[in-house]
Order: sequence, then structure tokens, then C-alpha cells
Amino acid sequence: MKKVALVTGGGRGIGFGICEKLAADGFNLVLSGRSEDSKVADSIQSLENKGAEVLYCSGDVSSAEDRAAMLEEINERFGRLDVLVNNAGVAPKTRADILEADEESFEWIIKINLQGPYFLTQAVANWMVKQRQADDYFTGCIINIGSISATVVSPNRGDYCISKAGLGMMSELFAARLGEYEIPVYEIRPGIITTDMTAGVTEKYDQLIFETDLCVLKRWGLPEDVGKLAAAMARGDLPYATGQVIYVDGGLTLQRL
Repeated sequence: MKKVALVTGGGRGIGFGICEKLAADGFNLVLSGRSEDSKVADSIQSLENKGAEVLYCSGDVSSAEDRAAMLEEINERFGRLDVLVNNAGVAPKTRADILEADEESFEWIIKINLQGPYFLTQAVANWMVKQRQADDYFTGCIINIGSISATVVSPNRGDYCISKAGLGMMSELFAARLGEYEIPVYEIRPGIITTDMTAGVTEKYDQLIFETDLCVLKRWGLPEDVGKLAAAMARGDLPYATGQVIYVDGGLTLQRL
């Protein structure tokens, strides 16, 4: 029986890059997002062409009702869930200096980027524990897609940085709690990746990547760069690395003299 992976925000960007690699590895997939079904139809078709059975759950990860409905739908369709990839996230609608930023943006970002994944992970973890207790051969895992912004400060988007720093601690907490059930938890911290989120600052990052020594590798990161690592985690290639953070940033965060 094929394993099932839930990838939040899986219809585009990094999430879709992860889904492509998981589909190639033989996973069935659940994609969740706030887009209408028609807007992810091409992505779903592409994944189905790779042999995956795909379920799309339209909903907001920050909504408790939507999270519960999504997990119920997954259970009805597949009867199992082996991998959770917390990928869905948002950037500030407006980049604002932390001396001027408002609470509305902070609350919106924290609810989607941190509170939603926290309680989705809680629910999925309990489901995975039950599956593990019922089947000694069950091998689940949880993968959180963080960001270099967890440690690389941007004072004009402090709310985003704090949400990703919180996700880092969340990864460690669940790794510690789920160790007794042999359910590993990982965090991937991407650097500058070509996605919708970075489309508005392409010129800025082009200059930093190609005209400075910001990154060791002078190219943009691609969703598939993250997807390859997530697939290795989901396959169980790194079973003894639970709780660890792996950067996919082209060497941006390397300390250099």
C-alpha cells in the first residue's frame, strides 16, 4: 500500500517542488491550500501523471475547523497519513520597519505561519501515534519548512522572522515528544528560492546573488532543491537525524572571513 503525504501549500512553489519528488518516489499526495480547485488543476494533473493519487483539500491552515475537516477527508479517502510537510506560509503584505509595524500584520502572519502548523502537527502527531501503536511497521515523519529568516534578521519583516524562529522551536519540541514512537521530525531552512513569494524582490536578490558574495553558489535556489531533501526525509533516509535543521541556501549562512 502506498504511503500518503500531506503537503500544505502544495499546489505551487516550494510545496509543489516537494510534491513532485514525493510523487516520483511513489507517494500518494494530499495538497492543501486556499486556492480554488481550478487554480491547482494543472499541478494535480502533473502529479497524477507521475502515478500519484492526489487529493486537494481547500482550506486555511490557520482555521481549526478547516484543519479538522482536512484530516477527516484524508482519513475517508486514504485511511492513513504517513508524512506531514508543513510548508504553507505567508510573507508580510507590506514590509514595515519594526519601529512602525502594526499588530494586524503580526497576528495574521503568526496565525498562518506558526499557530496553524503547530496545531495541525499536534493533530497529525496524535494520529501517527495511533497508527504506530496499531502497526509496528508504521514509519511516519514530520517535515517543517522554515527559513533562513529564523536566524538571519530582516528588521523590515520582523513578524515573518519571528514566525520562522518559532517554527524552529516547534520542530525541536515535537522531535523530543515523538522520539518514543520513532517518528522523526525535521526542519528544512531554505534560502533565496524562486517562488511567488520572492517574485516581487527579484531585482534586489539578483543583484545580491550575482554581484556580491552573499551566497557561495551564485544562483537562485529552486523548489526542487528543497524537494530532493524533503523526499529523502520522507523515504526514511535520515532516521537518526530527528530534530535537526538542514539549510538549503546555497551557502548563504556559512560564516566566512
